[in-house]
Amino acid sequence: MQVAVHAGQLLQPFPGGIGRYVRSLLRALPDVEVSPVPFAAGPAPVSTPGWVDLGFPRGRWRYEVWHRFRCPSLPLGPEVEVVHATSLAVPPPGRRPLVVTVHDLVFLDHPDCLTPRGVSFHRRGLEIARDEAAAFVVPSAWVAHRLEACGVEATRIHVAHHGVDLIPPSPHLDSRPSGMIDLPPSFILFVGTIEPRKGVGDLLAALDEARREHPELHLVLAGPAGWGGLPNLGAPHVHWLGSVEDATLDHLYRHALGLVLPSRDEGFGLPLLEAMARGCPVISSDAACLPEIVGDAGEVIPLGDLEALGSAIGRLTDPVRRGVLVKRGFSRAANFTWHASARSHVAAYRSALANR
Repeated sequence: MQVAVHAGQLLQPFPGGIGRYVRSLLRALPDVEVSPVPFAAGPAPVSTPGWVDLGFPRGRWRYEVWHRFRCPSLPLGPEVEVVHATSLAVPPPGRRPLVVTVHDLVFLDHPDCLTPRGVSFHRRGLEIARDEAAAFVVPSAWVAHRLEACGVEATRIHVAHHGVDLIPPSPHLDSRPSGMIDLPPSFILFVGTIEPRKGVGDLLAALDEARREHPELHLVLAGPAGWGGLPNLGAPHVHWLGSVEDATLDHLYRHALGLVLPSRDEGFGLPLLEAMARGCPVISSDAACLPEIVGDAGEVIPLGDLEALGSAIGRLTDPVRRGVLVKRGFSRAANFTWHASARSHVAAYRSALANR
């Protein structure tokens, strides 16, 4: 089966979580007998075989044309059987069945966490998908339930959890990547875009609580600035690295006392899974899908309970407690693979072909 996969997120300055999803899916699909044809309006990123460059218009203008006029048609060969929109930037599929991935519904549940343009864009994408998609892919049961509440039939929705590569520690991986700053001896980690939805302000306040008993604790943040202004990151115990390379991120996971993700909303929360797979304990809020992903492998704290969050952060300094969470995290992460995710995507593609 040949499937055209929209890979425009890989052309963004910061591909983010959707970019990691697209890259991993493109690698995994051939192992389940799907030949992906990645396409976008721009030149191919490194190591992306089979790329189709749509040409002009590029970037947001291409998406505006898609959403406003449902054109131009995609220049794909006759062998392509399905078009997969990997986000709510939804291309016109022509006569081929359309599959759409919906990562979250933040734009409906928390519109204040996005720009007005972002809310409008995603609402329009969802409207098109409801009308045209033969099948949907979602990363969690939470998103599936929310999508049903938006009027999408359950028979069109396929849950495909994200996966993670389990890479055991080695002397090579333990070495500090070139050019990386010296890390404080005891630090907690945040991974993600610095924007209101991610709860960084709550994390900073909870860390202040934890530092009353554990003044040695520092915070390292890895991720670009988003929209909405930055919280105060100027304290000497706070270290913002911006976007980092994969090798640096891997090093951070392996040396942090734990990863903390106090988000208001998430469709999956991929950093939690990446952390667990690398022996990094996790703490999350209880918002949206996060309890579904963490299970009993980490601490799940009521959203906005800063005292409880601070106490959980403080417990990360206990090596016995950390050992328990590390063991649970490895076991939990082993249940999530990109091969299994790819198989769930194939089920969606086949359903779309059957229902065209």
